[in-house]
Amino acid sequence: MKAFNTLFRIELKLSIRDMNIPIFGIALPIIVAVVIGLVSGNKPAFEGADYSMITVSFGAFTAIAICATGLMGMPLTVADYRHKKVLKRYMVTPVSPALLLLVQFVINLIMSVISLVLLYFICTLFWDYHMAGNIGWFLLSYLLVVLSIYSIGMMLASIAPNLKTANLLCTLVYFPMLFFSGATIPYEIMPKGAQVVMDVLPLTQGIKLLKGTSLGLPIENTIISIVILGAVSLICMVLSLKFFRWE
Repeated sequence: MKAFNTLFRIELKLSIRDMNIPIFGIALPIIVAVVIGLVSGNKPAFEGADYSMITVSFGAFTAIAICATGLMGMPLTVADYRHKKVLKRYMVTPVSPALLLLVQFVINLIMSVISLVLLYFICTLFWDYHMAGNIGWFLLSYLLVVLSIYSIGMMLASIAPNLKTANLLCTLVYFPMLFFSGATIPYEIMPKGAQVVMDVLPLTQGIKLLKGTSLGLPIENTIISIVILGAVSLICMVLSLKFFRWE
């Protein structure tokens, strides 16, 4: 525990100094929420809808932080440490590489949770947001989405032979997920044809799950998303373990 605490403090300071995750994982979701709120306010999400755009989009706002930390933060840090031989050096110290990966997972998860709390506070304060669904089911859904997206990030870091390739792969996956999953551009306003393409992205299914649990929709409405996210998590974890290299 002492080793974890020491490493956690060091890695947390490095993460904050880097500013990428605080900006894209915390600030960006808030900016998107504020813009949507100012444009749509408490207007219905679509004609005849029982929910406002803010209410419908809350799950999407939270997914932006998961996307940033899972597809850019953690995998690029791991790839950078492998490139700089940091993982190799840790193998001959009391701090194991596995502990380093655990610390990275916890730090990025904390950043995502900070974003979640701030989003809830801001949406509640300015747009009278109230979660219609069960908070417990929402948090379980949130953890499943985190596990799925983080597993994709670790797979990218594992199969990339070097930092440059890891950066390219993460960028190619991150930006389509960010812009075409419903995270920044509401899924509901997209044409039907575009929605079919968007449904292929794991983050789209994650946002559907978060929306469903936050709105209190019947669980059978989200079964497909749960199955897809579970399958993605399992497949990517297996591939990560198969191809992961410490050096």
